Amino acid sequence: MNEINFIGFDADDTLWQNEAFFRLTQDRFERLLADHVAPEHLHERLLAAERRNIGHYGFGVKGFVLSMIETAIEVTDGRVATSVIAELMAAGREMLEHPIELLPHAREAVVAAAQHGAQVVLITKGDLLDQERKLAQSGLGDLFTAVEIVSDKRPEVYARIFSRHGVQSGQAMMLGNSLKSDVLPVIEAGGWGVHVPHQLTWALERADPPHGHPRFAELPDLSGFAALLRGFTA
Repeated sequence: MNEINFIGFDADDTLWQNEAFFRLTQDRFERLLADHVAPEHLHERLLAAERRNIGHYGFGVKGFVLSMIETAIEVTDGRVATSVIAELMAAGREMLEHPIELLPHAREAVVAAAQHGAQVVLITKGDLLDQERKLAQSGLGDLFTAVEIVSDKRPEVYARIFSRHGVQSGQAMMLGNSLKSDVLPVIEAGGWGVHVPHQLTWALERADPPHGHPRFAELPDLSGFAALLRGFTA
């Protein structure tokens, strides 16, 4: 087996809960606009706005809130009440202040990576301040040798990260819940992608798994990561 000397971890919905809070806020959004549009149609309009706005606002709570406000204006033909806008902004602040909830086996997986002797790097995308806040609250910060907060996760982004940390792509591994962001681009960059599914996945992060690829692995949860790593030293 290849030696692995660089292990990257995604953050949101890999180490701690994230999408669940977006879903709760979206449910609140649907209730606020229930007199104007059916929930399924509102969901489609919001998703279209998020897709349209990623290039402008990036990933994270702030972009989500701005997309909700934009959608509310659109579906009400500009007649949305200021109280609704205020409540959406308040919902965004609540999301940004929500305590971190680590996912099962998150700490033991990061500890296993550190004990493996690899560089252990958090690689996450989204709002800088929010991601720094969540890492600080997670209690995992001291286990990482470096933190990379990026605007998007593409093969060239991973290639630059590997190069910056002095590692060959074939010796790098990335774990995450998103096939689109955490697995497929890493494999394309020459690394190993480990998919750890989460029960909730944002529609814009879905992709088909590369079953049969020699540098792809899938774990039902993080409890199996230590055993997977042992296979690389056997």
